[in-house]
Amino acid sequence: MARTARAFWIRSPGHGEIREEPLADPGPGEVLVRTRCSGISRGTETLVFGGGVPPGQYRVMRAPFQEGDFPGPLKYGYLNVGTVEEGPGDLVGRTVFSLHPHQDLFTVPADAVFPVPEGVPAERAVLAGTVETAVNALWDASPLVGDRIAVVGAGMVGCCVARLASRIPGARVQLVDVDPGRARTADALGVGFAAPAEAMGDCDLVFHASATEAGLTRSLELLASEGEVVELSWYGDRRVILPLGGDFHSQRLAVRASQVGMISPARRSRYDHAERLGLALRLLADPAFDALLTGESAFEDLPSVLPRLADGSLPALCHRIVYPWEDPRCSV
Repeated sequence: MARTARAFWIRSPGHGEIREEPLADPGPGEVLVRTRCSGISRGTETLVFGGGVPPGQYRVMRAPFQEGDFPGPLKYGYLNVGTVEEGPGDLVGRTVFSLHPHQDLFTVPADAVFPVPEGVPAERAVLAGTVETAVNALWDASPLVGDRIAVVGAGMVGCCVARLASRIPGARVQLVDVDPGRARTADALGVGFAAPAEAMGDCDLVFHASATEAGLTRSLELLASEGEVVELSWYGDRRVILPLGGDFHSQRLAVRASQVGMISPARRSRYDHAERLGLALRLLADPAFDALLTGESAFEDLPSVLPRLADGSLPALCHRIVYPWEDPRCSV
């Protein structure tokens, strides 16, 4: 009997469903993975769910194992932790991370899965793709000992950046968000917190991750002379007005884009994508990242859960999806 798998598909913008589909047996150099848990990247993934990818970005926004095309039907996602059931002997039985959409069973090349290190729980390992984005941002920014740093936007990416930046000796790191509830998250991450109006200025670096025009404007206002904003937000098809008058030229301020699709030029000669992701997985040995795991739902409920995450009625940082054979939580 032919094998089948069950996968979550975006049928059309704002509407999803779980479909049964054929599953190929693994061939030479491939693995069969049974998903233990997957994570929803609330920013990018909900934007894709709502059909917010502009046509000019269809190619660059494709996920590694996406099927279908924007705006739908398509299968999208890239935070997956599972167990290798078939494949090379050194991988069988291993807990692995991959950039695969929400699906209970799947076959991929063996070099597309990354063993989760000892000491990193599977439930935390779903953050690997987000920590990888934060690593690339820090490589782009090159923060120095003692820098004054603000992170505007306390979502998944912003929180990961804040935690990593907090390990720089002497750095002053403040997480800035309009949601006062994020103060508890900041405390768990070991960084300061402020509402935008109360944020400390005179910053050497500001990482912007709120995906709002107001957040980007405030990021520029927080800079010291010759400071830099590292822009991590992706706005999809929305236009943003940026105030480049005032102090922008006289203070020699800068705005730099950072995007995980390419290795930062600062480390491109030393790291490839696999090595960068391996670094992110090792960094997840830090239990402080558990503060980003704020909820979970069953795979069967994903068609009703994603619309609630998209419209904000279900608040979350990283929302985990757990699969039927994981009871009750995804853990090593």
